[in-house]
Amino acid sequence: MTNNTLAIGDNCEVILHFDLKLSDGSAADSTRVNNKPAKMVMGDGSLTKNFEDCLRGLVAGDKKSFLLNADDAFGMPNPDNIYYVDRTKFNADTPVEEGMIISFAQPDGSELPGVIRSAVGHSVTVDFNHPLAGQSVTFIVEIIEVRDTGAK
Repeated sequence: MTNNTLAIGDNCEVILHFDLKLSDGSAADSTRVNNKPAKMVMGDGSLTKNFEDCLRGLVAGDKKSFLLNADDAFGMPNPDNIYYVDRTKFNADTPVEEGMIISFAQPDGSELPGVIRSAVGHSVTVDFNHPLAGQSVTFIVEIIEVRDTGAK
């Protein structure tokens, strides 16, 4: 069911545009770049509780800006997500340079992006934390549609 007055709450599917800005005001991400809005389901575990709380009560057409600190956005960096890899594990055609993002194949066939933090001698430091981990971010959202999923 779709209507223009349904407020965002539990078990709602939300279609929205968002702009994500860092604390220095620089743009980190935006669904507007490719004009492809994001779709999310409240309560499915993909969003933090504080992020969901900022969306609750909004209806289609609403615009809102809110600041999330690192714990409520992408979390804090986890030292267990930093790996030291021998340079020989990289393809000879792949330049290994600080700041590069390289996709690593996982045993289940999925891909996991890692940021090269340093490459010294034969040791390459790869960080698998989210690139925005540890940073406070501002979300600017525009709600396009709210649907009741009917889930209880």
